[in-house]
Amino acid sequence: MNGKRTASTKPVKDISAFVRPFKVADAKAFRLKQFSTNEKGGLDKEAAGKVLNDNRARLHDLQERLYAEDRWSVLLIFQGMDAAGKDSAIEHVMHGINPQGCDVHSFKVPTSKELDHDFLWRSTVALPERGRIGIFNRSYYEELVVVRVHPQILAQQRIPSKLVTKNIWRERFEDISAFERYLSRNGTLILKFFLNLSKEEQRQRFLERLDEPAKWWKFSMSDVAERKLWDKYQAAWQDAIRNTSTPHAPWHVVPADHKWFARVVISSTIVQALEKLDPKFPKVDKKDSPEYDRVRKALLAEAPKRQ
Repeated sequence: MNGKRTASTKPVKDISAFVRPFKVADAKAFRLKQFSTNEKGGLDKEAAGKVLNDNRARLHDLQERLYAEDRWSVLLIFQGMDAAGKDSAIEHVMHGINPQGCDVHSFKVPTSKELDHDFLWRSTVALPERGRIGIFNRSYYEELVVVRVHPQILAQQRIPSKLVTKNIWRERFEDISAFERYLSRNGTLILKFFLNLSKEEQRQRFLERLDEPAKWWKFSMSDVAERKLWDKYQAAWQDAIRNTSTPHAPWHVVPADHKWFARVVISSTIVQALEKLDPKFPKVDKKDSPEYDRVRKALLAEAPKRQ
């Protein structure tokens, strides 16, 4: 993953080199520190832009077929530390996709209504329909990380006290894995992306936000407080990924220090997975062909006559 590659300016048709190194293949042996945050994949920014544009064209075609076939749905989950680039990755990777076939859901602090349900409820009602791509900007994985780092949040969820035991995190790992297995068995392709940002790069991005008044809305004083808990968050993410990356719902640890390369990895992963799915346009029954011919002739006959 850290080996040097020769940069290329030609369109890349085999994109596996931008997918395979970042997929969590052996979950039980997973260690977050083994994954580089500043990988460039042998590309420079210009070459990466060409790969991204090529992937967008492929994704546009695949999304049209997915929508027309109306059998599979796709769920893309984006997670990462503050300033990891989740919003911009979604914007750039999904640029050009027909919005009729795509939904984005950003999960914030749970509402009182959401807290009156199980922790998966608000995600369940937002799942994509068949033929559509659903994007979760943050997700139920916050329940394994943020809630674990801040135990007081768990107390606010009003779970019966006898059910909140030392095994709760293992139980939630099991619940999420079972939930994702259920979805995959019912035709949902699940891809999960952890945008792996270095602490130093986060510092630089926070400073950039502070230097630009137009970006102040993105900054909160709580971001600085959360930064002090960096090691706890890293440990919680490592445990969550290790226990929930499965063949039917794999995690991809995306190097996020260079946003342009993160977009290459994410777009390549989505394109490769959809190409394996190989959705098809519905075939028209040949027995309907005469009817189509009659309609065509009738429409042609309505053409205005030239003066």
